[in-house]
Amino acid sequence: MRTTIVIPSYNELPTLPAVLKAIGGLDLDKEVVVVDDGSADGTREWLEKAIAGREFPYELKLIEHEANKGKGGALITGFNAAAGEIVIVQDADLEYDPGCIPEIVRPIAEGRADAVFGSRILSGRSETYSQLYLAGNKFLTFLVSSLFGARMTDAYTCYKAFSAPELRRLRLTSTGFEIEAELACKTAFLGLRFEEVPIGYTSRSRSEGKKINYKDAVKGVLKIIALRLSLRRSDFA
Repeated sequence: MRTTIVIPSYNELPTLPAVLKAIGGLDLDKEVVVVDDGSADGTREWLEKAIAGREFPYELKLIEHEANKGKGGALITGFNAAAGEIVIVQDADLEYDPGCIPEIVRPIAEGRADAVFGSRILSGRSETYSQLYLAGNKFLTFLVSSLFGARMTDAYTCYKAFSAPELRRLRLTSTGFEIEAELACKTAFLGLRFEEVPIGYTSRSRSEGKKINYKDAVKGVLKIIALRLSLRRSDFA
């Protein structure tokens, strides 16, 4: 089965080349879709040159947003362009090791799951720059699990993989970081066959370019509650 790796990127030129190089070493039938979300750091020009020069040993697609739409907007664009039977998200900032991807997509490829999340909580190998950030993530995960009857440990992980047909069923609309809440809530609401895989994680600091903040946590809480109040089975018929 072919795997599409979707990478939303906004001003991540310092780390994106290393991510793409690491993906080249994965033993997967794969394509990579990079959505440049209005970057102003030369990302687009570098990617165009890399694609023209066939710098990486896989199919690499670039989709350009003229203006920044947010992580959710970039992911939706990437999901719509995915040609693989499995779709997984990879951030461009090297907080997540691409070497984890084969293990995450394996349950889907083997027909055991519809959705697999990489859990930073289960691994015991994760490093966070802020205990407040960790507490916020645990609270958001608690909300998803409590309101949607899910058994999740890391609702806001980047590493979310889906079978392509099930991903299309989700009808995603979020444009910001609250896309993570929407993906988790709808996975639980629809009763998708779900697994978690332990992953390592090394957080960067705010000064190193980390973008998610407390405002995004508030938006996530509001999104989870709104989905609990509004979702109906008929929405996915």
